Amino acid sequence: MMVPNIRVLIVDDSAVVRKVLADQLNAERGIEVVATAPDPYVARDKIVLLKPDVVTLDIEMPRMDGLTFLKKLMKHYPLPVIIVSSLTRKGGEMAMEALACGALDVISKPSAAYSVGDMRVQLADKIRAVAHIAIKRRVDQAHTGAVPVRSNPALRQTTSKVLAMGASTGGTEAIRTVLTRLPPNAPGVVIVQHMPAKFTTSFAQRLDDLCQIRVKEAVDGDTVVNGLALLAPGNYHLLLKRSGSRYFVEVKGGPLVHHQRPAVDVLFRSVAKTAGANAVGIIMTGMGADGAAGLLEMKAAGAGTIAQDEKSCVVFGMPKEAIRAGGVDKILPLEEISRSALAMIAPIVRHP
Repeated sequence: MMVPNIRVLIVDDSAVVRKVLADQLNAERGIEVVATAPDPYVARDKIVLLKPDVVTLDIEMPRMDGLTFLKKLMKHYPLPVIIVSSLTRKGGEMAMEALACGALDVISKPSAAYSVGDMRVQLADKIRAVAHIAIKRRVDQAHTGAVPVRSNPALRQTTSKVLAMGASTGGTEAIRTVLTRLPPNAPGVVIVQHMPAKFTTSFAQRLDDLCQIRVKEAVDGDTVVNGLALLAPGNYHLLLKRSGSRYFVEVKGGPLVHHQRPAVDVLFRSVAKTAGANAVGIIMTGMGADGAAGLLEMKAAGAGTIAQDEKSCVVFGMPKEAIRAGGVDKILPLEEISRSALAMIAPIVRHP
């Protein structure tokens, strides 16, 4: 029995970008670009007429910006949406807002640092991963609740415990859920989220505004301390290192691993080697197998390991592969991961 192609609608105000994306995606197995649209008004009509499986959406467009359109789409006609945006600070900030409003993933447009070939492989993989996800209708996109008050930074101490987290598609909201449940004195956190350069800066800033702990994009040599989460910058691997009792991070280039840089496996393997039983590894929603081998190495080194359960995942690929490899101690709903991780790594930490 022949499997039908995944039907894609491309929404972008640039005719050049629309043609490049359409040509590249139509060359991919199992994907068909059924239409393109220069703005949200044209896109709206084509969505109703053609009923695509996936929409790729630019953010900065005339007549109606992509964010406004996305909010309307999620309220009235929810579909899997992938943001295709430019590598600028403004583009990154708007992309983070789009992910909070219901978009499932983000990818950068081709540029001097990011080739059309790179984009084609990654975008096609993302489209295949999200095509059959049932998107819930959204009425209110806002996250409620006051911004927590942080502890005094002068009280932070170097930590001997580490939480290591990895995620991909759907991971921005999963990471937010976990980090906002951590208390100010939580052990240091190191994170890999599959995301292009520039967007990780905006993501870290958004998390920093929401969390009781500090969150920042990692810089080579940053010390891992209590009450601080370090996010791998886009296009760089993140590794945990140790000097005496001090943990710090190394930010470096290197080959793609599982077609990714940063890669979860690179982080997890370094944590297994450096922290061993003093760490907990957490693998969450995402496509592919990145992180499975590294989490198994962490478990073998004595670390606690957690996988997000299938029901709460946007894409159950990465947790599923980690479970299949035998590297997972606990399989948990997203809302329970923070509490369980703290219990595994630091029983003396007071839970929120």
